[in-house]
Amino acid sequence: MAGSDNARRTPFLPWTMRVQLAALGAAHRRDGSVRRLLFSLGDLHAAARPRPDASGVHSADVTIDATRGLWARVFSPSCAAADGPLPVVVYFHGGGFVLFSAASRPYDALCRRLCRELGAVVVSVNYRLAPRHRFPAAYDDGVAALRYLDTNALPGDVVPFSIDLSSCFLAGDSAGGNIVHHVAQRWASMYSATTSPPPVSVRVAGAVLIQPFFGGEERTGAEVALDTAIPSLSMAVTDHYWREFLPEGATRDHEAARVCGEGVELAAAFPPAMVVIGGLDLLKDWQARYVETLQRKGKAVRVVEYPAAIHGFHVFPEIDDSGKFVEEMKLFVQEHRSKSNVV
Repeated sequence: MAGSDNARRTPFLPWTMRVQLAALGAAHRRDGSVRRLLFSLGDLHAAARPRPDASGVHSADVTIDATRGLWARVFSPSCAAADGPLPVVVYFHGGGFVLFSAASRPYDALCRRLCRELGAVVVSVNYRLAPRHRFPAAYDDGVAALRYLDTNALPGDVVPFSIDLSSCFLAGDSAGGNIVHHVAQRWASMYSATTSPPPVSVRVAGAVLIQPFFGGEERTGAEVALDTAIPSLSMAVTDHYWREFLPEGATRDHEAARVCGEGVELAAAFPPAMVVIGGLDLLKDWQARYVETLQRKGKAVRVVEYPAAIHGFHVFPEIDDSGKFVEEMKLFVQEHRSKSNVV
């Protein structure tokens, strides 16, 4: 019965998706560890494009902190918006804290698409990866990106028009969604620590967590039922990612992974959140618990569910749910951006 149940849960996917997911799956061993050489051969990179593409989006790489090799790819429309300064989306890619980069083709294409469809400047952060850089390096890099924006804004030759740093949104998928939570909490704590807000320009207006990577020692029903739903993600793979990222000797109940329950700290200024959940994602139970935690603590949260969506569906524009997600994110940004800078 278990085999037939898994077969029933295996979604119908376009062949283009199946090929890419199979390739990612092949880059992992049975124990979840990564075949680095094989993965690097498939992880094709896109160069920044200083000249606008057919949709009017151009990109450039900016250095955030040369001492730690931290940089970001900035995507910008070729002309200013008619309704005032553009909002900013700071994006964190997925990959279990150990794979991909801001230059990886799927993420370059996704951020270019978000820039075009949302009418926003997108800053895709190339945070440091585990296991060379374990917890809390990725979170430190996320905060460093916000501090960079707060201090420097963006170079005029990269974005030659006004941006609205009071309408800054954090967004990320999988491990990037995890980073979004922790960076949002750190930034919000700056506001909650004093009676008056600190003199910063960057206001995190919202957090978009796309199938965020949370977990714990407990095995949830979804993890067991959906363990073999797609070839690119399994409990063995997620366990390996946590071992690579968390401090040596830590369990999956570490505060970085288990972000649910009464023990989770949320600053008073924690931003409104949009949490995207896929019905065929083995992580969905942890995501649902995260939503419940936000709700119990009185935080504004919007849940967007796609019953037939697998983990990582949003990077495949050929499927309908990917387009629906972009529209939902656009509505969320429009709802929560600063109204004072909108003409």
